[in-house]
Amino acid sequence: MDKERTSVKAKHNRSPGRPRSSELELPTKEIILKAASRLFLDNGYQHVSVDDVAKLCNVTKATVYYYYASKAELFTETIVQMMERIREKMHAMLQENIPLRSRLLNVTEAHLKATVDIDMDGFMKGTKNTLSPEQIKRMHQAEENMHQAIEEAFVDAMAKGEIGEINPTFATQTYLALLKVGNYKTVDNHSIFPTIEKTAEQINRFFWQGLFPE
Repeated sequence: MDKERTSVKAKHNRSPGRPRSSELELPTKEIILKAASRLFLDNGYQHVSVDDVAKLCNVTKATVYYYYASKAELFTETIVQMMERIREKMHAMLQENIPLRSRLLNVTEAHLKATVDIDMDGFMKGTKNTLSPEQIKRMHQAEENMHQAIEEAFVDAMAKGEIGEINPTFATQTYLALLKVGNYKTVDNHSIFPTIEKTAEQINRFFWQGLFPE
């Protein structure tokens, strides 16, 4: 009888939306984040609601709010985690024991394949007046951390004499600008080059040789 009272009391004391202890054994927070990431990438911030995320996860709206106080917070965490995963993959690829030019080609191909179907303008639309300064700062910091992996590769290549002296931040930002060109589409939704591999090759060649091929 005492056990029943304790169980009932615990149930009533549970915060609204807080999952039961058995549910906490599952990575509910990660499931919500993964679902939100998919929805945001497919539909953009503006067209995704907390209800949509809850339905995809098969949890209540209150459960989503238990882990994330608002859609803006959920979106921010989605971006931060996504950039952290990208940073880790970039770092691993840039640590391979092959020439820097080959490493950059691999990173370029991987990036283009991962972003080929993502409309970044649509993805971010509607966030300008919604995210707090702190949330925007977190996203910018995550982006800087991601870029740092590339910058470190240039610094290392200079130290080894593989490339000449150049401002590593300038080299990194120039390379990233060319990556964005790789996602360019005409009004007919055609890419500049026929395949991702060809696009990556052309980006790398232009970055490495400029307008004057060897």
